[in-house]
Amino acid sequence: MKKTIVLFLTGILFTIVAFADITLPKIFGNNMVLQRNKPISVWGWAAPNEKIMVQFNKQTKNTTANKAGKWQLFLASENAGGPFKLSVKGNNEVNLQNILVGEVWVCSGQSNMEMPIAGWGKINNYQNEIKEANYPQIRHIKVPNTVSTKLKDDITGGNWQVCSPATAGDFSAVAYFFARDLYNKLKVPIGLINTSWGGTMSEAWTSEKAFAQSPELNYVATAMKNNDIESSRKNSVETVVKQVEKIQGSFDNAVNTTTWKNSEFDDSKWPVMQLPGLWENQGLAELDGTVWFRKNIIISDADAGKAAVLNLSMIDDNEETYLNGEMIGSTTGYNTQRKYSIAAGILKAGKNIIAIKVDDTGGGGGVYGQPADMKLTIENNVQSLAGNWAFRVAHILSSATGIGPNDYPAMLFNAMLYPLVQFSIKGAIWYQGETNAGRAYQYRTAFPLMINDWRTHFKQGNFPFLFVQLSTFGSAEANSKNGSDWAELREAQAMTLSLPNTGMAVITDIGNPADIHPKNKQDVGKRLAYIALHNVYNKPGEYTGPQYQSMKITGNKVALTFTHTDSGLMVKDNAGNIGGFEIAGADKQFHEANATIYGDKIMVTANDVSQPVAVRYNWVNDASAGNLFNKEQFPAAPFRTDKWEGITVKKKYTVGK
Repeated sequence: MKKTIVLFLTGILFTIVAFADITLPKIFGNNMVLQRNKPISVWGWAAPNEKIMVQFNKQTKNTTANKAGKWQLFLASENAGGPFKLSVKGNNEVNLQNILVGEVWVCSGQSNMEMPIAGWGKINNYQNEIKEANYPQIRHIKVPNTVSTKLKDDITGGNWQVCSPATAGDFSAVAYFFARDLYNKLKVPIGLINTSWGGTMSEAWTSEKAFAQSPELNYVATAMKNNDIESSRKNSVETVVKQVEKIQGSFDNAVNTTTWKNSEFDDSKWPVMQLPGLWENQGLAELDGTVWFRKNIIISDADAGKAAVLNLSMIDDNEETYLNGEMIGSTTGYNTQRKYSIAAGILKAGKNIIAIKVDDTGGGGGVYGQPADMKLTIENNVQSLAGNWAFRVAHILSSATGIGPNDYPAMLFNAMLYPLVQFSIKGAIWYQGETNAGRAYQYRTAFPLMINDWRTHFKQGNFPFLFVQLSTFGSAEANSKNGSDWAELREAQAMTLSLPNTGMAVITDIGNPADIHPKNKQDVGKRLAYIALHNVYNKPGEYTGPQYQSMKITGNKVALTFTHTDSGLMVKDNAGNIGGFEIAGADKQFHEANATIYGDKIMVTANDVSQPVAVRYNWVNDASAGNLFNKEQFPAAPFRTDKWEGITVKKKYTVGK
C-alpha cells in the first residue's frame, strides 16, 4: 500500500513538473503555416493558473491557464504573408520562426494520400518533380502514424518542412500537386497537414460520439462500450486459426518451414489457391501473417539450363522467392512488380519448384494483379504461372504484435485527427475507400457521417471537403454481371456530394488495373485543385467532368443528359466508339451498348435489348474502358440509372474485425 501511495504522489509531482513550462502542441513548429482570414487558434499547456502572453506579427494577446494547466486564445485574423515569429511567454518562453499565413488544408485518407513523391511511391517522373520542387511557400507536415483507444490531446511528433528538392520527396504526392496548383493560381502560402495511413478504413477516422448519434451505425458505439479490445483481438485470432485449420487441416504457429522452399518437399496435401488473387477473397479472411505458396512447373530439355525471367505480378506486403530451393529474389513493399532474373544453370529439365514466402503485416495479403503478369520467360517461350498454387499458412500475427489502425473504431480519429481540431484550417482533401469497398453500400452512411463528424469537432462550419473517387483497379470480371464492389463504392462517394461544400475528383481514366497505387498523382492533385479553385476560391471555368442527370427512353433508344457539358461532350483520343456503356431490360441482364454523342446528349442502344429499362456506365472495377469526357478534358463520372440491389448491401462493419 505504501508503495502505491508513493507512486501516486510521484505521478502527481511528475504531472506538475511536466506542465511547469509552457508547452505548445506539436502541430505548432518552425516553418508552419497559419490559416489566413480566420481567427488564429493558439493553445497549449502550462502550470495551473499560469499567465500566458502570445505575440504574433503586430498582435499581443493574454490568457491564463486553467486549473488543469490548459489554455487557449484566438488571435485576430491575418492576411496572407510572412515570414513571422510566434512568441509564447509565461514562466518560460517559446519562440517559433519562419511562420507564414496562407491556406491550410488537412490531407487525409489511406495509402494513395499517404503515397510520397519518392520513397515507396516513386510517382511518374518523380526525379524531375523533386528537382523542380522549389516552392518555399508550400509547407508540409506528416502526422506520425499512431493509434489510440482514447482521445489524445496531442500528436506524437512531426515537423513542418519547407518545400524544396531536399524535402519534397517525402511529401504526400497528391497533397503536393494540389498545393502546387493552388499556389500557382493564388500566390499565397499553402500549408499541408498530412494525417493519413495506408490501408485504413473510414471507421478508424470517425469518432465514437459520431457513431453513437447515427441511427444506422449506433450499434458500433454500443459495441465499443461493451468491447474489450484485447479480448476482441484474441477472439479474432482464434477465429482465424479455426478458419485456417478448416482449410489446411492443422496449424502450428511455430512450425519449422526450413524445408518448404526445397524441390523435394512434399506439398501434395496442401490446399490450392488461384493466383493472382488476395487470400482474403479466397477463404483466408482477416489473416495477417505468413503464407507459403508452391507451384510445380515443367521445363523442356531444350530450355533446361537457360537463363530466364520470372514475373510474379505484385505481392502484399513482402516476399522471398525461391526456385528449386535457391533464393532468386526478395522484395519489401506491396506495390512493386516482382521481376527476377534466373541465372543460367538453375532451371532443369522436367519438374521445377517455385516457392514464395509471403509476409502480410495488415490489410490485404497475397499475390495480386493481372494474370498476364505472372509468367516465366525463357527466350521467346512464355509459360503462364497464373492458376492453382499449393499454399499453407505458416504464421498468424497475434495481439503481441500490437494494435493495428483497423482493429477498433475511432483509433485514428483519437490519435491523428482529434489533436488537430483546434487548429484553424481552410478545408480537407481525402483519398480513401479501397479498404471500405467490400462494405460499399454502408459507405453511403459511413462516409457522410465521418465528414459531418470532422466538421462538428473542428467547429469551423461546413468547411470545404474535397475527395477523390476510386480509380481503376482490378479485374474487368468484376462488373454488372458478376457485381462490382468498387463501382458500388464509387456510387457511395458520388452520393456524398449531397452534403454541402463537397467536391469529387473523378480519376477512372488515370488508374492502372494492375496497380492499386497508380503513379499519376499529378492529375489527381490537379483535379482536386480545379474543384477548390472553382468552389472555394471562386475562380471561373469548368472544374469537373460530365455527371449523369436524366434519361428518356424512346423505343429501343435511351437519351441521357448530363451536367458539366457547357463546352460539349467528346470521346477521348477521338476513338470514335464510346466505351463503358451497358443497357438492361426488365430481366436485369446488361449488354454492351452502342453509344453516340448527339448534341449535349448521349444516345444509347443495344442490339440485344429491345425494351431498355436501365443504363450503366463504367460499372466495373477496371473502369479504363470508359472514354466519355467533356471538352475541358474531364472524364465522365461512373453511374447507373437503376437502383437494383448490389453485392455489398448486406455487408456491415463489425467492431473488432
